[in-house]
Parts: sequence; structure tokens; C-alpha cells
Amino acid sequence: MKKILLVCAAGMSTSLLVNKMNNAAKEKGVEVEITALPVSEADKLTDEVDIVLLGPQVRFQKPQVDALVKGRIPVEVIDMRLYGTMNGKAVLENALSKI
Repeated sequence: MKKILLVCAAGMSTSLLVNKMNNAAKEKGVEVEITALPVSEADKLTDEVDIVLLGPQVRFQKPQVDALVKGRIPVEVIDMRLYGTMNGKAVLENALSKI
């Protein structure tokens, strides 16, 4: 099972995206565990996930998250258009391709 961590400013704005990604995973028959957290709590799960996705609003904090994961896993910024349209399918596919 792949584990994905979505990180945003407060952990709230990604909730809808997590739901859409979970629905897309079910349609594809892919087993994933997707968690959303505020960037201030990202360090709690970075050792347990396969990829960290940053919401566009916290893209400036990518260097700090990169330092947390120490190159062990990919850290990607979610495309602003995909995030804005809550395209869970595309975000999931991008994440899986990077893992």
C-alpha cells in the first residue's frame, strides 16, 4: 500500500482533495492511504509515507520539507490548476508516478 501525505497551510483545504483522491484510487483499484496535515505537523509522518505533496499555498516551504525527508522520498508541489479544480484523479496519478 502506498502512503501519501498532503501538506497545506492548516490541513483543512486538502480534505476535499483527499476525498477525491481516495475516490479515484477506488476507481483504479489502487490501495493508498492519504493523510492531510498542516505543514507545521508534517514531521510527524514523513518517516511513514512514500511521498509528500505540498499544496500550492505552501510551496515556499518545500526546502524545509526536503530537509525533513533527507532525500528519502519525493517532495512535490501540487499543480495549482489541479489543486484549484480539486482534480483528485490527476493529483493521484502524478503522485503514483513519482513514487
